[in-house]
Amino acid sequence: MNRPQRLLSMLVVLQARRRVTAAELAEEFGVSERTVLRDVETLAAADLPVVAERGRYGGIVMLPGRQTDLNRLNASEVDVLRALGVDMGRARQLGVDAAARDAVHKLTARARRTPATARENDLLPLTEVVTVDNRGWFATEDRADVAALTRDLRRGRQLAITYRSSGHRGERGIVVDPYGVLSRAGRWYLVADDEGRPRLFALTRLSAWTVLDRPRRLSPGRTLPALARELGDALERREDVVVTADLAANRLDLARRILGARLRGSTAGPRPDVSRITVAYDSIDGVRQLLQFGEHIEIVGPPEARNLVAELAESLLRRHTAHRRRE
Repeated sequence: MNRPQRLLSMLVVLQARRRVTAAELAEEFGVSERTVLRDVETLAAADLPVVAERGRYGGIVMLPGRQTDLNRLNASEVDVLRALGVDMGRARQLGVDAAARDAVHKLTARARRTPATARENDLLPLTEVVTVDNRGWFATEDRADVAALTRDLRRGRQLAITYRSSGHRGERGIVVDPYGVLSRAGRWYLVADDEGRPRLFALTRLSAWTVLDRPRRLSPGRTLPALARELGDALERREDVVVTADLAANRLDLARRILGARLRGSTAGPRPDVSRITVAYDSIDGVRQLLQFGEHIEIVGPPEARNLVAELAESLLRRHTAHRRRE
C-alpha cells in the first residue's frame, strides 16, 4: 500500500473507531510506529481533525463532532492522491471500477477548483510530470476472477480451494483460513493460513474455491497488510543456495532487471570484461534461471550448481544436434 492510500485508509479507521494506538495502526498497515506518527502529522497539517495524544490512555484520536471529506485535503494532498492513489486496472479486476472512476472524478473536480496561486510554490501539478503504471513488463493480465473471490472473502468464512503448487502438474484440495488478496508486481495472491501456517497462493494456479459454512480462524494479532509484507520479505530473503557466477560485464544491467532481489551483489571478475555475481535461490533448481544468459555466464560454484548447468547444457546440445545426425 502506498502512502496516499495509507493516509485515506487511516482516516477510514479513525472515523470508525475514533481512537486507536500507534502500535495498532502500525500493525494494521505493516509500517513502523514512527511512520504512523509522521502520517498523523501530515493529516494534521492538512487541517484534518486528527491528533496524537500522549500518556497512558493516549493514542491517535479523531476529534468528535468533525467529519472528514476530500474537500478538507489541501492542494498538495489532492495532487498526490490523483497521481498515485487510484489504480484503475486493479479496481477493474476487483469489480469496483465504477467507484474508482467516481473517486477520480471527485479528485479532478477538487483540483480544478484550486487556483494556480494556491499550489505549492506555484509548481506544475504532480499529475503533469508523474504517471504510474503498476503492470509488470511483458506480463499478461491474471485471468483469475479476483472480484468474485473478493466478494466471497468478505463473508469471513473458510475456503476449500483447488490449487496447483509451482512446478507440479497435479492439483490438490486445501482448506484455508483466508486473510484476503494481495496485488504485487502485477500478480494477485490469496493470503491465507494453511493449518495455521501463513502462505501465499498465486491466483493463476488456484482453479476453484468453495465457501465453507465455518468462520475463518485467523492467527491472533495478524493483519492482512502486515502478513503480506512479512511473507513477501521472507520470500525475497530466502537464500538456501547462493550461486557464484562470472557474467559478461555488459550483461550486468540485464541481470539486475531479470534477477531483481535475487542478485545479492557484484564485484570485479577475473578479467576487466567480467563481473562476478552472487545470486540467491531457495533451491538448487533455481540455477536454471541463469541459463538464459547463455554463453555470457559461467557458474563458479557451488559444485552442485555447476554440475546441474553442465547436465542441462548437455541435454540441450543433444536435442539441438539430433537432427543433424538424422540428416
